[in-house]
Amino acid sequence: MRSFLIGIIIFFSVSPVTLAQNKETVPQKGKVTFIELGSVRCIPCRQMEPVLDSIRAKYPNDVKVIFYDVWTEKGKPFARKYSIRLIPTQVFLDNEGKEYFRHTGYFPEKEVEKILKQKGVKR
Repeated sequence: MRSFLIGIIIFFSVSPVTLAQNKETVPQKGKVTFIELGSVRCIPCRQMEPVLDSIRAKYPNDVKVIFYDVWTEKGKPFARKYSIRLIPTQVFLDNEGKEYFRHTGYFPEKEVEKILKQKGVKR
């Protein structure tokens, strides 16, 4: 059980070319981009799925929710871009694309909503 809470350690090297190729876009109308970096095979990551779905449904115009499976070839560049060492990791970007908060591990929906409110997201 403890290993599930700690998460899974993943080490990546950072490649400047990869970073330039994978620029994150921020929502045109939204206030926050909420990025979940994990894997569909990771238990704590799967526990985050209902949280992501709920945030998408509650804040469709204010929050852009993105999931990257960092254990796939398509997702690995984003693990490098965001310097991920443990999954799941949540990264929050403001409307200018600047990171303003980061969390590692399972993140309850109520706590996610507190972070969203920091940038004016209201229900």
